[in-house]
Formats: sequence, structure tokens, C-alpha cells
Amino acid sequence: MGRPLAFALTGGNTNDCTQFTAVMDAIRVPRIGPGRPRILPDHVIGDKGYSSKAIRTWLRRRGIAHTIPERADQVANRLPRGSAGGRPPAFDRDLYKRRNVVERCFNRLKQWRGLATRYDKTAESYQAAVALASLLMWA
Repeated sequence: MGRPLAFALTGGNTNDCTQFTAVMDAIRVPRIGPGRPRILPDHVIGDKGYSSKAIRTWLRRRGIAHTIPERADQVANRLPRGSAGGRPPAFDRDLYKRRNVVERCFNRLKQWRGLATRYDKTAESYQAAVALASLLMWA
């Protein structure tokens, strides 16, 4: 478990949440036997960095269940508005504990010194290194 399905390369100062839809659209899981590959997961577990209205709406429109904790500023903005602030999103603490699988995947990728320190000069060579490390994790 915990093997990468897709990745997007960005600059170091770019927030991860800006590439959420690009990574989700890149996921293709082949089926055993005939049929098109799966492109929608059953469930998405994300950290507070992915707690935005746009991401939650994107997931909801596609019927994807999600477990993403609300940021403190979102709670603070919602509460004074009372019932007009809406309901808080559902959050399952036990399911959120399974998010460590993602962090372990990042840790295994960063065992490659070149990936952890970004020695590559070009984006193409770094992307190739990430792809190679991901393939070896699948092998």
C-alpha cells in the first residue's frame, strides 16, 4: 500500500492544493480484465491544506466521499454566521488516521537523495527521477 498513482511537478513556492484537480485527473487505475481504467477513487483523505470550498465542491460534484479536516479560520468564519454559515463538513477521525499511508509514501520517495534535495537542474530530469522511483516502488 502507499504507492503513488499520479504526480504533478510544480515550483517550490506553489501550494499543493492548486494542483489537486490536475493530479486527480491524471489518476488511471487499470481494471483486471476488460474495461476502461478507473479514474475516480472511492474516498479522498487530505490534510488541512486541501480544506477549501473549491476542492470540496469538486469532490462533491463527482460523488467522491472525502475526509478533510476544517481549518481553524474556516470554523471561525462559519460560526458567527449561525445557521447561515452552513453545517460543518463531516469528518471521521478514525478514517483520517489512515492518511499516514500518504506520508509514508512521501518518506519512501525521499529516501532517494536526489529527490529529497533536488539536485537535478531541469524539471524534465527531476520528473523522470520521480517516475523512476515511483515505478520501483510498484515493482
